[in-house]
This record gives sequence, C-alpha cells and structure tokens, in this order.
Amino acid sequence: MKKIVTTLAAAFIMITSFSSFAAEKTNPLKDFTSTKIITSYLEAATLGSIEFNKFLFADDFQFRNSVNKTIYNKREYLAFLKTHKGVTFNCNTSYEILDQTGKACVAKATMVFKHFTRVDYITLNQDQDGWKVTKVVTTYP
Repeated sequence: MKKIVTTLAAAFIMITSFSSFAAEKTNPLKDFTSTKIITSYLEAATLGSIEFNKFLFADDFQFRNSVNKTIYNKREYLAFLKTHKGVTFNCNTSYEILDQTGKACVAKATMVFKHFTRVDYITLNQDQDGWKVTKVVTTYP
C-alpha cells in the first residue's frame, strides 16, 4: 500500500511539474497602448532594454534596412538586440503617430545622432494579445 501511495504521489508531482513548464508566460505588454508599445520599441532600439522584447514583436515581424536592403525576421532581430543589451545610443529620439485606425497603427521614430539621422517607420497591429510591432523600415535621410 505504501508503494502505491508513493508511486501515485510521484506521478502527481511529475504531471503538475510538466504542466507548469508547458504554461506560457502572460504578456506583460498586453494592456499597453500603441504609444507605450512604440516607447518600448525605442527603449529596446536605443537604450539596450531587452526585458520584454519577446512580447513586443509579432511572430511574423520584419525589420528592413532600406539602405542596404537587408531583411531580418523576429529571431534574427531579437538576437541583434540581445547582443546590444545595455548599450545606450547617444541620440535624441522622438516619435509621432502617423495614422491609427482600428487595430492598425503606423508611427515614425526619428533618432538624431551627431553626424546622421535614422528614421524608423513602425507598423503595429493589435490582436487578442495586445499591440505588437509587425514591421520596421529604417532609412537614413
């Protein structure tokens, strides 16, 4: 009888521990407005903040550099941001919402450095998990 109880207890512990590993973490950015998501993106891009990046970008995210015509997906861009963790760019940053209708938003972020300016056009979409950055196109006017 003691062996059966021990076996059942071990099975119960294994089942509950497997289900806790399988549980997805809730998105801490879920209730953020589109402007807060843009601010979070800029913190990731210019201040080296990586804490919430996996929640910030949509699964089909694309980053395009219009100068050299390179395209990066979410995994590649997150790896790039991770290598720049804690690196702060010396620039003045501003943004404006160009259009927001329903569950879509387009914004323009400008980063003015000493010798050049970087402009990011940011597209966001809202779904059941909140606002997500779906595309960024970077230019250097």
